[in-house]
Amino acid sequence: MATVLVASNRGPVSYVLAEDGSLDTRRGGGGLASALSTIDVDARERLWVCAALGEGDREAVRRGVAEPGVRMLDIDPDVYADAYNGIANSVLWFLHHHLYDIPREPVFDAGFRRRWESYRTYNRAFAEALAAEAAEGAAVLVQDYHLALVPGQLRELRPDLRIAHFTHTPWASPEYLGMLPTDIREELLRGMLGADRLGFHTRAWAKAFEEGAGDLGRTRVAACPLGVDGEELRALAYRPEVDERLAQLRSEVGDRRTIVRVDRTELSKNILRGLQAYRELLTAHPEWRGRVVHLASAYPSRQDLESYRSYTTAVSDLAEEINTEFGTADWQPVLVSVKDDFTRSLAAYRLADVALVNPVRDGMNLVAKEIPVVSETGCALVLSREAGAYEELHEDALTVNPFDVSETAEALHKALTMPPSERTDRTKRLAATATARPPQRWFLDQLEALRER
Repeated sequence: MATVLVASNRGPVSYVLAEDGSLDTRRGGGGLASALSTIDVDARERLWVCAALGEGDREAVRRGVAEPGVRMLDIDPDVYADAYNGIANSVLWFLHHHLYDIPREPVFDAGFRRRWESYRTYNRAFAEALAAEAAEGAAVLVQDYHLALVPGQLRELRPDLRIAHFTHTPWASPEYLGMLPTDIREELLRGMLGADRLGFHTRAWAKAFEEGAGDLGRTRVAACPLGVDGEELRALAYRPEVDERLAQLRSEVGDRRTIVRVDRTELSKNILRGLQAYRELLTAHPEWRGRVVHLASAYPSRQDLESYRSYTTAVSDLAEEINTEFGTADWQPVLVSVKDDFTRSLAAYRLADVALVNPVRDGMNLVAKEIPVVSETGCALVLSREAGAYEELHEDALTVNPFDVSETAEALHKALTMPPSERTDRTKRLAATATARPPQRWFLDQLEALRER
């Protein structure tokens, strides 16, 4: 039986089914996996419970193939689709990020309730697996909004366990939370309040939960901001393949200044307003024409949802408009990559003079922490006040209202004209703050707090 258990939608390993029927194992990295492997219990007493995400994963479960310390759940694909895309990503994500187009959304009808039943079933599968695998008094750390009902369900099955839940997104304001049907909202809160301890990246998100929940009962709510592993990140950023990509970018950029952003094409990331601000910078400050390049990496995200596909297209179209409007024979104002290319992103980090991080609402946003750690000559950080990272980094960043395109344009100008010595000093302080609680320490801090309960 396990004494320390982690539960998350995505696990530390995945399987790909080859044409010959064999299974190829792919292990993911990440601080959570590293931290779980270093805690002070026997390896046989650590367990990660996750969902089978694809056909390869499901086939591995059917064949009884498993990595030590990992239990993968083969949930009915239709149930999973309704729970993951129908509720987690199309309801809870939009709710917590305040992204609804209010005149049209949300619509809580019979179809929604059918999908919610799938979400409940999906969470129940995790709760039952955890209950079956956990030793008496074990510590269980549940991750994110996909599994918001698990703490309450697990508490009913195993009241002896110590249960924590961490939400990596923001938490909805009481007004937004109130959009949910009353019974669904109460079920969601009961699920969360089944935990002994609830964690959020910032005090602001923790406070939003407290205000929406009212009576917390026995549950303690805390802020535990996630940082980056500076040593690991620098090692990744200075691999030979990144050096090669950096040389390619330098040949495209020349001796011009760079404004760098790296995001998934999620609606919350505010990429379109960032591009609009860059266009306004070139309009209001024509002295930057030909002297700056905007390096934008926009990884496709959730392309099975139409709203995300159209947003990704809009990003590419707007970048092309800016290039058409301002570009010259020897200068392309925007170099945008709308594909998953981590090597390019790391190269852009190293080249960054300015980092633009302007989400409309974000649980943390690690890019704001990663770029100052890797930037070779130091970078000025233009940061949205709605990013979770704002709480820790705002003193050394140029902060903006993410909806104010003109303010963001002026912040970009100020960042580009910042004296090198000031930029260097700010970058050092940003990097120190960013690496204060790397993923391993972040996980162990929560585990220690849960054990002390």
